[in-house]
Amino acid sequence: MPIDPTLPYDRENVFAKILRGEIPCNKVYEDEWALAFHDIAPQAPVHILVVPKGEWVSWDDFSARAEPEEIAGFIRAVGHVAREQGLVDPGYRLLANVGRHGGQEVPHLHVHLFGGAPLGRMIAAS
Repeated sequence: MPIDPTLPYDRENVFAKILRGEIPCNKVYEDEWALAFHDIAPQAPVHILVVPKGEWVSWDDFSARAEPEEIAGFIRAVGHVAREQGLVDPGYRLLANVGRHGGQEVPHLHVHLFGGAPLGRMIAAS
């Protein structure tokens, strides 16, 4: 069920538990700012989640309150993972869902990194 990004951070969300090592993940990258791991229900040949290590509910929360070095570190981690996975050429897609209308299901900021095949239209034509 999509969440409200204005709610306080929930320390029991699944990504918080993964960051604390309480739930295992198939890690592809980690640094002081972010953890990246394969999605357990991939929607493309490559589907990696990149999660910042801070307690951020959504992209809106993160962009409004995080320190500049944390924002830069997270964005660099996303780019590093894309390059490390060989996705820059021929291309990839980033997706960050925010709130109920955006389809956000976990109340911890995360970016989906999709690649490995042509991905089609970003949003289906209505």
